[in-house]
Amino acid sequence: MIRSILRGAAAGAAGTTALDAATYADMALRGRSVSDVPAQAADKLAEDVGLHVGGTGETRDNRLSGLGALSGIGVGVATGVVVSLVHRAGVRMPWWAGSLVAGVLAMAATDASMAQLGVTDPKTWSAKDWVSDVVPHLVYGAVTYGVVAGADCRR
Repeated sequence: MIRSILRGAAAGAAGTTALDAATYADMALRGRSVSDVPAQAADKLAEDVGLHVGGTGETRDNRLSGLGALSGIGVGVATGVVVSLVHRAGVRMPWWAGSLVAGVLAMAATDASMAQLGVTDPKTWSAKDWVSDVVPHLVYGAVTYGVVAGADCRR
């Protein structure tokens, strides 16, 4: 079980790195700015649980940006652990299906929590917004599931 948790954490970290790379490549290609939604979510979550994020102005904004990014890493690693534990329990899928499920799971965890916090509403997103969210999560799923399922090949 410990190996599955560690494998899942590593898979989720690799997937998160791939997701970030896909996101930054999209930003570079289209010239779009970084999303402030993760920072807004961090701010709202801190407020909801009664935590004070220190600083003012740019300093506070930078802290919230960092907290938003760290929360995304946490979701990515945790999703990798879930995928690995499900795989360990015997659920085996073709690579494409496992990749899709892992990507959708990570996307749902992220988008649902941000919608629940009230910082975004996916119902109002444009087609470009959806592509900017879906594509990196599919990349995440492919890398994460590939690492998890790849462990079977090494045995």
